[in-house]
Amino acid sequence: MEYLAPIDYAKQACDMMIRKFKAEDLPPVGVFHYHQGVFLSGMYQTFLLCNEEKYMQYIKAWFDSVLDEDGTRKKFLPHTMDDMQPGILLYPLLDYTGDEKYKKAVDKIIAEFEDYPRTAEGGLWHKMPHPHQMWLDGLYMGGPLCAEYGKRYNKPELLQLVVEQALLMQAKTRDEKTGLLYHAYDSLKKESWANPETGKSAEFWGRSIGWVPVALLDDLDFMDEKTPGFQDLCDMATNLLKAVCKYQSESGLWYQVIDKVGVPGNWAETSCGCLFVAALCKAVRKGLLSASYLENAKKGFYATIDTLTWKTNDIQIGNVCIGTGVGDYQHYCDRPTSVNDLHGVGAFLLMCAEMERCLRNG
Repeated sequence: MEYLAPIDYAKQACDMMIRKFKAEDLPPVGVFHYHQGVFLSGMYQTFLLCNEEKYMQYIKAWFDSVLDEDGTRKKFLPHTMDDMQPGILLYPLLDYTGDEKYKKAVDKIIAEFEDYPRTAEGGLWHKMPHPHQMWLDGLYMGGPLCAEYGKRYNKPELLQLVVEQALLMQAKTRDEKTGLLYHAYDSLKKESWANPETGKSAEFWGRSIGWVPVALLDDLDFMDEKTPGFQDLCDMATNLLKAVCKYQSESGLWYQVIDKVGVPGNWAETSCGCLFVAALCKAVRKGLLSASYLENAKKGFYATIDTLTWKTNDIQIGNVCIGTGVGDYQHYCDRPTSVNDLHGVGAFLLMCAEMERCLRNG
């Protein structure tokens, strides 16, 4: 098979979504939510590589549809990580337009951390409907947002918040035997899925793990060796990626429950593999992993490309878990899949962007 350049697959995916949705109609419509944020983050990375203005205009159009003129989010759930994540794109929008509305918006989001609810150990709750719980996803939803604010506006306490939360998440979810991270932690140890002694959930869900190295590597973009905890985050990211590579299937793909390849009911899930490939590429590019790990990344990238189909010239990105709460093995295996949902396309775009950078750098 003759492959296109990664940026060309990314542009196909962006253009397909632009044809499918007006910016203001991205689901969940009108809500300031990470579904749109992840997808638009991937579109922004595509813009950085191809410089096609239509992508920035589309991103701007969505934000203008969900923000008031004073930067207030029109519809969101307070103290919920999922409804903070799109804030990461307010920084490039501010730079791109000079419109202070975007600065006001990010100020309002960051202000929520001042009284954000925490577990007894100090961990930020993932979302209000699930009190006293930390989910791996939260490191992506809140970490880079805080890290960039801390760097831009000289708020070192926000950089320390990022480090503190990442290391606490690792302490509460890491499995010493595999090096993997469990999906979630219940500080009260009362949820049906929680180990009554440790509070850890029961399984290693692929996409939740995928968010972690992607987030940590983005966090590190706004830190340097003098930042307290810098090396700890480097180690956390690289150790996790090394562990993840041990569970890459022979096909090059990763599975919904990543340590149970071949176990009945389990299946190859696209978005987690996209996130792993993106993180592997970036870790190599930043000099944190040896170039040998690009072999895992390339194997995963081309295996994902081989799963793609086209329908009336529109790229089809399938086998994407629609999202999930925390549960047991059967719970994850039974989750429905989707084609071209925002999770999947966003992760795919992040993968393509990082692979393109690696290939351009030789």
